[in-house]
Amino acid sequence: MSKIIVVDPFDYVVVGGTGDLAKRKLFPALFHRESDGQLPDQARIIGVARTELTDAEFVAQVEAALQEFIPAKDRDPETLKRFLARFSYMPNNAFTSDGYWALKRKLDEHPDRVRVIYLATPPSLFGPISAFLAEVGLNGPKDRLVLEKPLGHDLPSSQEINASVADAFEETQVYRIDHYLGKESVQNLMALRFGNVLFE
Repeated sequence: MSKIIVVDPFDYVVVGGTGDLAKRKLFPALFHRESDGQLPDQARIIGVARTELTDAEFVAQVEAALQEFIPAKDRDPETLKRFLARFSYMPNNAFTSDGYWALKRKLDEHPDRVRVIYLATPPSLFGPISAFLAEVGLNGPKDRLVLEKPLGHDLPSSQEINASVADAFEETQVYRIDHYLGKESVQNLMALRFGNVLFE
């Protein structure tokens, strides 16, 4: 039987936290980790977007998304309550540094934690956001940057984006995610694993 390993305390920042990607994919995926008992009590999830919202308004959006994209039978009320308590929200204009300084102050409340910054934004913003994160010091050894593919619309635009990100972060800090490219492969791996006693 597979064993769920609780990870170390972390802060998970979703830039573009009011967007479709966050609501449809990221928050439901994190909720499943909550349901499996993988998230430590201290973990925080911070939504960042340009819309002016209170924490309560943002949490209401997250809850509505979970109700839409997770079947009712999988939404245990106590688990949902615990998960929603992790969330907070920070408005930020992607093209000014003020919001990034505010984000850094919030994250520096727990400087020893790994900090994952997921850019659920258009790829054209990856470079500018990376530069601002570096400017305020959110590119240190414990910071991780997650980019949602596709990166650009052709080879030159992809190279440009990767170069601008590389100016701000070390390659070992950058994770590139493609939800759909690997979907069939992952499903095949699961079938192979559970259909083969030796591998399981």
